[in-house]
Amino acid sequence: MMSQTPTGRSARLEDVAALAGVSLATASKALHNKPRISDDTKQRVLDAARQLNYSPNKLAQSLARGTSGLIGLVTSDLQGRFSTPILIGAENELRAQSTSVLLANARGDVALERQHVEKLLSLKVDGLLIVQRETNPRPSLGQDWGVPLVYVYGPSTNTDDCSVTCDNVDAGRMAVNHLISCGRRHIAIIGGDETYTAATDRTKGALEALAELGIQPAGPVRYGKWEEGWGRAATRLLLDQGVKFDAVVCQSDQLARGCIDVLKQQGLAIPDDVAVIGHDNWSVLTSGSRPSLTSIDNETEAIGRRAARYLMDAIDGNPHHGVDYVPCRLIQRESTLPLD
Repeated sequence: MMSQTPTGRSARLEDVAALAGVSLATASKALHNKPRISDDTKQRVLDAARQLNYSPNKLAQSLARGTSGLIGLVTSDLQGRFSTPILIGAENELRAQSTSVLLANARGDVALERQHVEKLLSLKVDGLLIVQRETNPRPSLGQDWGVPLVYVYGPSTNTDDCSVTCDNVDAGRMAVNHLISCGRRHIAIIGGDETYTAATDRTKGALEALAELGIQPAGPVRYGKWEEGWGRAATRLLLDQGVKFDAVVCQSDQLARGCIDVLKQQGLAIPDDVAVIGHDNWSVLTSGSRPSLTSIDNETEAIGRRAARYLMDAIDGNPHHGVDYVPCRLIQRESTLPLD
């Protein structure tokens, strides 16, 4: 509970200064660990701050235990559709623990990323979150930095590191099982860019779910760009080759929008004739689609929160190791209603 002064109000900086017998400027410098203040004076100010429980952002407590109350966050994509909610989730979690975030944008440049890490360490951060724009595994930055690192979205290839990402294999299973529950049995798969593990992992999960039911995918699994144009082209291939299908798993919402465009041009009704499911839960596409698009959410904000918690655990001496896969979440809309 916050200590109060004899007047009944919460303690302020001037109360700390008065109790320590120093000026306001000296009290502020001591609490901010500035140079040219004797150890005795600094300790007197910290003792006064503790006695009055003066710590609006836990700064005095952080200094007393040798930490700064600062976390560095290096992202490869500051304005990315996936990076932004990760940053929000991490910042919300850290703010709840009165920890401040210093943000740096590496813009996908490996050398710049390392420079940012070194700069943030020079600012005495207690730990680092390393955020990638995609889920492809990435090389470790090593473990000789003196503070813990947690890799977010793009997991480290070193199992001694701590990484948090989404479970794309389970997302593939989730998509197929949902379509099965809607009464579909002839399920086609339109893949994204095969160089992304998000695409191959989602395919792996989808094929495993189909195999467990003794079902083959409708037509071949084809990969292409994460764009509406590929969604349209892949759907035309299915139709032109006479593939029988009553549902399509599209590995992104953009692919799903392209797929739906072609199906409607061919006079097919969604979901009556063909059910379509996307991935990413990108509201611009899911709500703007006609019918509204069922999609799978990567839970990126939850990934950010969990990564921040793991980093704080490591700072407190309880590190996590390996990759933690956060389950995705399916949001059903009109494009996959069950058959009557």
